[in-house]
Amino acid sequence: MLRFFKQYYPIRNIFFVLGEGLFIYISVLIASRIILGDELFVLSWFLAAKIFLITFVCQACLYYNDLYDFKITDNFRELGIRLLQALGASAIFLAFVYIVIPQVIIGTGTFLISICIVILLIVSWRFCYTLILDRGIFNEKIILLGSSDLAKEIQEEIKDTKDCGYTLSVVVPESDDPVDFTDRTSASIICQKNYENLCRMARSLGTTKIIVALKERRNSLPVKELLQCRIEGIQVIDGHTFFEMLTGKLIVQTINPGWLIFSEGFQKTRIRRFVKRTVDLILSFVLLLIFMPVIVVIGILIKIDSRGSVIFSQERVGQKNKIYRMHKFRSMVEDAEKSSGPVWARDDDPRITRVGKIIRKFRLDEIPQLWNVLKGEMSFVGPRPERPVFVEELERIIPYFGVRSSVKPGITGWAQVCYGYANTVEDAIEKLNYDLFYIKNMSILIDLMIVLRTIKIVLFAKGAR
Repeated sequence: MLRFFKQYYPIRNIFFVLGEGLFIYISVLIASRIILGDELFVLSWFLAAKIFLITFVCQACLYYNDLYDFKITDNFRELGIRLLQALGASAIFLAFVYIVIPQVIIGTGTFLISICIVILLIVSWRFCYTLILDRGIFNEKIILLGSSDLAKEIQEEIKDTKDCGYTLSVVVPESDDPVDFTDRTSASIICQKNYENLCRMARSLGTTKIIVALKERRNSLPVKELLQCRIEGIQVIDGHTFFEMLTGKLIVQTINPGWLIFSEGFQKTRIRRFVKRTVDLILSFVLLLIFMPVIVVIGILIKIDSRGSVIFSQERVGQKNKIYRMHKFRSMVEDAEKSSGPVWARDDDPRITRVGKIIRKFRLDEIPQLWNVLKGEMSFVGPRPERPVFVEELERIIPYFGVRSSVKPGITGWAQVCYGYANTVEDAIEKLNYDLFYIKNMSILIDLMIVLRTIKIVLFAKGAR
């Protein structure tokens, strides 16, 4: 497993991405040789750079078209459609590049021939990789102790994410509990009064990790057996820690304060805060200048479409529970909550105007928040700011909800790119699971990844309400 952006990914997944990039590179190289012929074909650093540009653009389009999400591309029909869309987008993007910089053109007809070879190689490569995933080849084998809700969540996640890199070999539930989750996994279920021979069982199965997700550890934690496993080189991992690195989120309903206190993370050094604020200042100022024509056009359209102000301002809860006024383009009718009072936005909300539907779809209504970032009330990346009335309600219902106020709210965030909008208490709980992961592990690199995923969401208009 490789740790990347505070999560763990199977090494084979890294090889898969690199291997696909290599196949694209080889495809363009072969096409170049076909077009130029043996006599004219000379592999120079400039030709290599031009081929690398095509490879980079193609893989970026594959990523932005969800071709590295195996939950989406789990059948060859969906794979074929998305692959053609991605390669078409690559051709359009490269055409613009070639117009601006003609020197990087690799050769007439090269890209078309490359596409044919790429499709053949990528489909073959993905077919082989799918067989590896289906058979669990190169998966790490783990033993799961416990039958808590957390243990069930871990099983469900491993079952649903076939490229997670783990195989659940054995589940050992608490001795007195009925086994009610056998349909969740194909792993063996071992019911026993104690955990004797745990180390021997792990060795015989070739297990590298033991995950502890017991309902109650007091007087039931097999200290002697787990210590022996640890001494013999088998990793013993707390269930919450394993779930965090597996999914990129926490489970607020089951974590206890002790785990939060003693786990790694929550580091907010002066250097990190300085860098984050500097990036916020530069980006917000530059983007406000770039978006100035867009701001003018949207403002005119809003005034034409409906009565009311262009900018909608509303009180939100910021860092350290300070109240500030957040600004957005108005996407609803004037006085939308006059009769209903404060309510969450719903899917296909009738209060949303015609222009509002468009700007919300592409997240353009968020542009005025750049002013909040410039003033220091918000950051580019952070938990989504909530209204005071909702914060008071959610803090009473959801444990650890107040932790969100330890950092500045953001225009985008880990919860927004992983889950989307929240319009129920259940949604708010799930978003908090992601927000806590971000607050615990926040860094400039994670912020960069969130921004890249936000661009993907905006381009494909996903998750808008």
